[in-house]
Amino acid sequence: MTATIASTSFAAPVAGGLLAGGQWRPDAAGTPVLAVHGITASHRSWDVFAEGLPGRRVIAPDLRGRGRSNALPAPYTLVQHADDLVAVLDALGVDRAHVVGHSMGAFVSVRLAERHPDRVAGLSLVDGGLPVPNPDGIAPEDLPAALLGPALERLSMTFRTRADYVAFWRRHPALGPYWSEAIEEYVEYDVDGAEPDLRSSANAAAVAVNAVELDGSAGYTAALAALPGPIDVFRAPRGLLDAAPLYPDGLVGAWAERMPQLAVHEIPDVNHYTIVMSDRGAGSVIPVIRARIEAAETQEGAS
Repeated sequence: MTATIASTSFAAPVAGGLLAGGQWRPDAAGTPVLAVHGITASHRSWDVFAEGLPGRRVIAPDLRGRGRSNALPAPYTLVQHADDLVAVLDALGVDRAHVVGHSMGAFVSVRLAERHPDRVAGLSLVDGGLPVPNPDGIAPEDLPAALLGPALERLSMTFRTRADYVAFWRRHPALGPYWSEAIEEYVEYDVDGAEPDLRSSANAAAVAVNAVELDGSAGYTAALAALPGPIDVFRAPRGLLDAAPLYPDGLVGAWAERMPQLAVHEIPDVNHYTIVMSDRGAGSVIPVIRARIEAAETQEGAS
């Protein structure tokens, strides 16, 4: 599975301007997939995933403050992202979609399902969406750095050339050992600015806003618990640095007990990034999502 199918760009009107993104197979019949990326990512994180869903329309935005949507103004909250996604569906003529969120994108997907349930045909959360407890003793203003570490530090760095930026990512412990054409294209898309003052396209202010929203506050936990099922949750055994997982075993187990509508899937030998950005990860997640969509379509057709 390689990222050989190019996406078609779109620009959807949202509050404050246009939200960019890409879609694959825009003319495909059936329930589309709305794919929502992580906190410092872009729609290009879904290249391998989209390649692995032949015959299915996949729509992936660059969230407000990221990618080619990085000039959009605040607010950058999860709720605003959710409302932006509805504007994307409206602009592309989509009534309902199966929503797949990765990392912070899973939190956005939950807010979308809470606020606009009629637009969500199904929900899948990929190594995200379950509240992440804040570290003890960390001041609120220090939370983004504590939670994201090098991912946030990168946003303040500048690079002289595009090759320097690619080389930086090739040293990343969670991506470098698993380097592929799709990962390189994702990194190339993330470069913003002009030489010799290149940087990541992700807006650090937007990232900081969302980093402190991942603890389940502001009604998020209640919104998640109230969602109807089934909800597929996919967990990576390794985290952002290819080491400790984002979600310890006990936390996932506690949520599975609290929410019987969750179906938890352990995806072996992947990390927080490669669960969607590698053949191994996407190839394990896709069959579950495909089966879920097809079952829902069959049920709708019989009713």
